[in-house]
Amino acid sequence: MGSDVRIVIVGASLAGLRAAEALRGQGFDGSLTLIGDEPYEPYDRPPLSKAVLLGIMPPDHAALPFRPDLDAQWRLGVRATSLDLEHNRVVLSDGDTVEFDKVLIATGVRARPWSNSSEAALDGVFTIRTCDDSRRLNERLSAGPRHVLVIGAGFTGSEIASVCRERGLSVTVTERGPAPLVGALGGVVAAVAADMQRDHGVDLRTGVTVTGLDGDGNGQLCRAHLSDGTTLDVDVAIVAQGSIRNTDWLFGSGLAAGPRGVTCDAGCRAFDINGIVTDNVFVAGDVARQPHPLYDYQLLALEHWGNAIGQAEVAAHNMIHDGLRRRPHLEIPAFWSSQFGVNIKSVGIPTYSDQVVITQGSVADRRFVAAYGFRGRVTAAVAFNQGKWLDFYRGLIESAAAFPPDFDVMDREEPFEVRASELPDPAVLSHGPTVAVTGHLPTERRVEFVSLPK
Repeated sequence: MGSDVRIVIVGASLAGLRAAEALRGQGFDGSLTLIGDEPYEPYDRPPLSKAVLLGIMPPDHAALPFRPDLDAQWRLGVRATSLDLEHNRVVLSDGDTVEFDKVLIATGVRARPWSNSSEAALDGVFTIRTCDDSRRLNERLSAGPRHVLVIGAGFTGSEIASVCRERGLSVTVTERGPAPLVGALGGVVAAVAADMQRDHGVDLRTGVTVTGLDGDGNGQLCRAHLSDGTTLDVDVAIVAQGSIRNTDWLFGSGLAAGPRGVTCDAGCRAFDINGIVTDNVFVAGDVARQPHPLYDYQLLALEHWGNAIGQAEVAAHNMIHDGLRRRPHLEIPAFWSSQFGVNIKSVGIPTYSDQVVITQGSVADRRFVAAYGFRGRVTAAVAFNQGKWLDFYRGLIESAAAFPPDFDVMDREEPFEVRASELPDPAVLSHGPTVAVTGHLPTERRVEFVSLPK
């Protein structure tokens, strides 16, 4: 690709940075521009709800290293407001425009704010997504609040609750579901997460929601109202109710972009609103909505660190290669979380399951592996303090191995009991893995169809 080609990357976080590095690493010598709405160079977000809140890492130490020869133009602290595909340009919030030949959308997500704007403005109400969010919350937790409320018991909420207990703070967690992490891991494993929280002194309230937040008349948070009619005296509330994909700026662009993300093919090329793949618009990271062959080509939007890097590298490769030299993104999703002294790791997609079985270790010891299955195939595995085994389970998922797994293990202490994974009814989904992923080198990665078990 010639040096006169202009590539613009909208989103200067993990996916955007890694795509830029991959472009330069593969010999792209044209113009490269990165646009980011925060005034900071790219930084790592996972430590923001862990090490930074524990006070063991200053926020500015979360910066991501990058190659010194990146030779990019940085447009930081300015937001992209629209994408003009007729004239191939990005319009910025300061009125400027940046023209491109190819563009990568890597705008990620933002924290979902508290629904009542006046209550959200109270001193003591926080969300956490950015470096500044983490810095402000760390300062408040360091000041020793009397009681902390965490609204939502997903991974971020659970990690914050863990931090609060590690800092010796009194904390209540509210969760509309029956247990923490239930929406991601299902009821069987989520029950273990609930026990972990309560064992560490968390006041866990499940099956309830926060219906309102009160101020003390001086703009300071003082009270929370719950759906069961109870109230809590709190001076800090962290809203951890998920995220919103940053696609607003793409409305009217002609792309297949909406609240669920920007739809793209397995090669990270964006679709337009007619379902036709584009040639010069690519997507990567949390904002991407992409089909995966192991999950019946359903469109998946994954907010995972490793997935962002994998998509970024595939997008960068395909931006400067054509035809048969293009690659698909076929990596198996994986994520990790550290909370209450336990390292939780996952491979595959646990929500695409209707059954689960403890294959190794002991639930009572918080040291085990749970394998998930649907329609007779292994679809995911989750490990509590047993992450060393996940490469083995990744192989089972990629090869569409039969569920329940048919192998002998030496360290299983639990009865080998296949149970319902207690996730949404899979009958309303279509996610039977009917393919296997083969090949080791990026140029060899492909899929082949396999027969479903009788």
